[in-house]
Amino acid sequence: MKEVVSVEWLSQHLNDENVILLDASLPPPASKNELKQSAQTIPGAQFADLKHAFADADSAFPNTIPSPAQFEHQCRRLGIHATSHVIAFDQKGVYSSPRLWWLFKVMGHEQVSVLNGGLPEWIKHGYETVDHFDQKMEEGSFKAHYNSDYVKKYQDIVENSSSNTGTIVDARSEGRFNGTAPEPRKHLQSGSIPHSVNIPFQKVLDNGKFKSKEALKELFRDKCTKGDKLIFSCGSGITACIIMLACTLAFDKQMMVYDGSWTEWAELQGLRIE
Repeated sequence: MKEVVSVEWLSQHLNDENVILLDASLPPPASKNELKQSAQTIPGAQFADLKHAFADADSAFPNTIPSPAQFEHQCRRLGIHATSHVIAFDQKGVYSSPRLWWLFKVMGHEQVSVLNGGLPEWIKHGYETVDHFDQKMEEGSFKAHYNSDYVKKYQDIVENSSSNTGTIVDARSEGRFNGTAPEPRKHLQSGSIPHSVNIPFQKVLDNGKFKSKEALKELFRDKCTKGDKLIFSCGSGITACIIMLACTLAFDKQMMVYDGSWTEWAELQGLRIE
């Protein structure tokens, strides 16, 4: 299964019976049915709400991974089966769609791909767009099989701070990583987790698409020299998945995301601005 597919591939397979097309754009639209004026999506796409349907609403931190039961329920509502090939895309190119890709991987579904370049690349090639989401009526039979190997939690990062057995790769900007630029959550200090390196997510992209495999290999080899297991982090777990997917494209390794990322780390470490 290809982790990333092109818009040319999607145009040829858009009407395949097993293809499920999910728009994972952030921020979510005002309506789950009708897009805002002038907004567009790909024909046949359904909306995958990363902020609500595919996140734990009871968590103290944003974008927390949902329970397997919640994920399974939402997938069935979207008509997804065990045999479905899920294609995730977003309206920024490559931004939030890798998060949805990772969630499917966590939940044991291997048949999932990200549309390289997303909606902007689709439009650039002159393919058709629509101003509404598709409404599937038939419920799917998707079954979640949670894989904890893909998920790192706060205590794992605390232990890694002592053992230094893994390298944390942070997708935030250099300023936020170095503590010279403020965090979007104004009550939190910026800075970095011990034993982490910085690869801003924009570094793995070129005009909204992933760079070549060789370019990605060079980037990661330059930053991650020890060959340790890699744990990906960011502000709240969204852009970490971009660089995780980039590393998967380069090295075909199983990669892990610190789901709480800097927001959880800074909160629980008491790194607050009074």
